[in-house]
Amino acid sequence: MKGTYLGEFEEIVLLAVAIRTGDSYGATIVNEIEQQIGRTVSLGSVHTALHRLQEKCLVKSEFGGVTGERGGRSKRLYVVTALGRRSLEEIRQIRNQMWDTIPKIAWS
Repeated sequence: MKGTYLGEFEEIVLLAVAIRTGDSYGATIVNEIEQQIGRTVSLGSVHTALHRLQEKCLVKSEFGGVTGERGGRSKRLYVVTALGRRSLEEIRQIRNQMWDTIPKIAWS
């Protein structure tokens, strides 16, 4: 893959951000990952991955409105950038290409 390397967990977090478009913040990303892959993840590990993804310009964030349920604090909402979308599409293409080239005898 050309460009920025993504680890498995970064890819999963990036996919969760894409799935949760419009409502993508730490807790909803954790919930999405846990529902999708059936694995418990910590909020801290998700925030670390989001920070790395933001450094790579694959996601961007902004603060949402203030809510009473959070004691007047606003949520940091994440969205996938155009570069992030292209990266996901490239990863998917590479994976599909590799799966398609596994010889039938490899599964016998």
